Amino acid sequence: MPVAEDTLSISDVIYQLQDYSPTIPDSITTAVCSEAGFETNDPRIIRLISIASQKFIADIANDALQHCRMRVATMPTKSGKVPKDRKYTLTMEDLTPALNDYGIVVRKPPYFV
Repeated sequence: MPVAEDTLSISDVIYQLQDYSPTIPDSITTAVCSEAGFETNDPRIIRLISIASQKFIADIANDALQHCRMRVATMPTKSGKVPKDRKYTLTMEDLTPALNDYGIVVRKPPYFV
């Protein structure tokens, strides 16, 4: 199968990470990786893990927003109209089903019943 000209190989992507500054700092990614038993001296690998982590967190937040929008759309309002510029708040009520979609189970402690 021919490779398109505009696609990058993994080595090209890793090379471009040399000067990239991800949202999650290298020190945090390094600490979490070493806690999990993974250690490397290559900052490009750490940045690649940071980018993957950032994507994972963004996907969960986006899914939680979709759950919130669906929940709010089904709630009756006093005026019957939905405001155009609605502001949303991330709540556990929306985050829990989004995390469940990724296999992460969150339960409330028994004293919050």
